[in-house]
Amino acid sequence: MKYTACFCILSIVLLSCKTRTPDSIRISSSFSLESAIDSFVFPFIDSAKAAGVAVAVYKKNEKLMLKSYGYADLEFKTSLPTNASFEIGSVTKQFTTAAILQLVDSGKINLDEDFTKYLNFNTQGRKISVKRLMDHTSGIRGYTEMDVFESLVPFKYPKDTLLRLVEKEKFDFEPGEALIYNNTAFFILGLILEKVTGTSYENYIQKNLFDKAGMTNSYYCSESKVVLNRAHGYDMGEYSLRRAGYLDHTWPYSAGSLCSTPEDLVKWNDALHHGRILSEKMYDEFLATAVFNNGSKGKYAKGISVTTDHGKKMLQHGGGIFGFLSENRYYPSEDISIIVLINSTGPLDPGEVAKRVADHMFGKPQETITHYTGDLTPFTGTFSGRSRGRDIKITISQKDSALVLKREDKETVLNYLSGTTWKNDHEEYTFKENELYLDQVYGYLVLKK
Repeated sequence: MKYTACFCILSIVLLSCKTRTPDSIRISSSFSLESAIDSFVFPFIDSAKAAGVAVAVYKKNEKLMLKSYGYADLEFKTSLPTNASFEIGSVTKQFTTAAILQLVDSGKINLDEDFTKYLNFNTQGRKISVKRLMDHTSGIRGYTEMDVFESLVPFKYPKDTLLRLVEKEKFDFEPGEALIYNNTAFFILGLILEKVTGTSYENYIQKNLFDKAGMTNSYYCSESKVVLNRAHGYDMGEYSLRRAGYLDHTWPYSAGSLCSTPEDLVKWNDALHHGRILSEKMYDEFLATAVFNNGSKGKYAKGISVTTDHGKKMLQHGGGIFGFLSENRYYPSEDISIIVLINSTGPLDPGEVAKRVADHMFGKPQETITHYTGDLTPFTGTFSGRSRGRDIKITISQKDSALVLKREDKETVLNYLSGTTWKNDHEEYTFKENELYLDQVYGYLVLKK
């Protein structure tokens, strides 16, 4: 979960090393892989822009790299062990959806049922299925984007306190119309789980997920419990790192309150993607991406994104919460997990570290540039609409034979893909009449001209 009063994601693109085929990935390559990551991570540790970093790279159960950098505690200069536990933020969401799908499989929950069958919530006359909660397409306002959330952070209140505040808010969009990353929906899923099982979210996850996957060092995070090998979290201040702000774990809850280690997350990937957590039917449902009212499909499934990276299918989610950043990537055709956990927020992005690992193992992908040969005029103009926690406005103009995007005074040339779709890094822009559909993987925005 990235936290700027929100739990979220991170990923971006950078350098590479020489090309490797999947068959060439062996433990013998671990030294050069480690050297490549060393050269990238150490400058952040040495300049005190990151506290500690743990990286795990496994091909099924074969360890290609497991290494930690920096410190678990800056005050005592305690080195970060490879089995340190971190708050994993929004990587929690795939555990929540896996738990819900187990309950669907046992007949306790119906994915297509209005979620108010299980929980008291004023939907303002709208029908919202349980499935819409799982893929961020409900339209309910996200609580981490509400100003009032800051006043809740340090305190323990009954969980329905949050629901009573959220249900008074205006919806961001009609259910199924768009996708805006939403922690409220995942908070609700945790409450539904507790309602239908009669047990706590913490206990259910421990028994039905952690224990099944053999995750002996994972747990529901606590702001007060003493835990062996727990890394302390830090945020980037104006000039240096500082202790992370206080957050009561009543509130991240089923949207982001789990703690784990690099090796435990490898075990999770192995169990989840090899049939030990979900039945085949429910696993297919888990990876089924959002379908919108206009018939389009997104790239976000249920607590996990389904995209292509380095020409390979990638199942990914990142996270950020006070003092911690995380990245969990799994490449199914190669059976490779890349886990990056950082106990500080700041300039070092775990997605960039994971990208460097993937570049080294698979070779830097070569981008093919194509050009649109028709009239660009119909695609130009100013488009606006709802984004996460705010309204956005972007301007598309023509420069020579290219489309140029301007957002908040920053201009970017878009790369043409096909049909009426252009691309910029991980974002895709599809034009249809007077609307622009912006697919951000973790968001699918409908902007009107």
